Amino acid sequence: MATILVLGGLAESLTHFRGPLLEEMRKAGHKVIACAPDAPGHVLNGLSAIGVEYVNVTLERAGLNPLKDAYTIFRLFMVFREIRPDIFLGYTIKPVIYGSLAARLAGVPYIYSMIEGLGYTFCSDDVKGRFLQGFVSRLYAMSLKWNKNIFFLNHDDLELFITKNIVKNPKQAVLINGIGLELDYYSPAPIPDNIAFIMIARLIGDKGVREYLKAAEIIKNKYPIVKFYLVGWIDENPASISKDELDYFINNKIIEFLGRLSDVRPAITQSSVYVLPSYYREGMPRTILEAMSMGRPVITTNAPGCRETVVDGQNGFLVPVKDVNALTAAMERFIKEPELIPVMGAVSRRMAVEKYDVRVINHLILKTMGLSNI
Repeated sequence: MATILVLGGLAESLTHFRGPLLEEMRKAGHKVIACAPDAPGHVLNGLSAIGVEYVNVTLERAGLNPLKDAYTIFRLFMVFREIRPDIFLGYTIKPVIYGSLAARLAGVPYIYSMIEGLGYTFCSDDVKGRFLQGFVSRLYAMSLKWNKNIFFLNHDDLELFITKNIVKNPKQAVLINGIGLELDYYSPAPIPDNIAFIMIARLIGDKGVREYLKAAEIIKNKYPIVKFYLVGWIDENPASISKDELDYFINNKIIEFLGRLSDVRPAITQSSVYVLPSYYREGMPRTILEAMSMGRPVITTNAPGCRETVVDGQNGFLVPVKDVNALTAAMERFIKEPELIPVMGAVSRRMAVEKYDVRVINHLILKTMGLSNI
């Protein structure tokens, strides 16, 4: 029996995104300890229900402060020294970088990471952005060299890390199809009679929120009956949209804002088409996979992480990043040809079944880590 420590930057992700993987680790006979900052009660209950222990850690998701980050590594080092895990797995930027460094310092024998996209840091192309990209790339390179394997959610990120020599040994890299979905939980839902579009995301500009809102305004002026739903919340990310921006579209009845939802299935059920015009350097957007599994066509961008989910013209449409006109045209295509919606939605569901079954993906992860009981 191995002791496995899993570190994430957001406590809710431990159960919502990582729950099936943690549960499979437990079923394989291992002791599993999940770490993240400030887990609420429902997360603690969810972890307890699958036999996973929780240890609170101090970890700021945003910002780069050398003194704070050095202290973070020290605190993680102390946690690792106390628990003495056999295996460490980190996901998202800071848990990967600082967790891998702390695990190495603490003498953890086996270190693994999961690169869930490159995020805000790799979106900006200005002077500050290029500096941050170089700085974070060096941190990645310094920490990942101690990893036995690194899991990538899309081919673009894997190639970038190898070509930029962030990952020194290509044999470390393992490509997986996202983090997977519980296909029975996200089961197909009937298409509503009236056309409605939905976007689910943190409300940051790089997710394409502004493009979605502008396209919604254009469509609303031509087709007032069409509905637009927006699910999400204003994030601490520097690129977050403002409350005033959001209120304009709400007050003018362009969108219906549903806020932050713990269960997105009812919102997807009342929608016809899922939209994510992101240029955020996604790993593989979970929300797209959820909508696909529920039988919805997708409009997304021809960008890393997003383009893997859509075969253009088969289960939806790919549009260029930041192109409101192309996004509007793709939406209008579904309005003018509503018969495409159930046909493309059925292809989405089939693709989800074939590629994104969480059981298949988790088996690959556990087999790579030498933890599978099969």
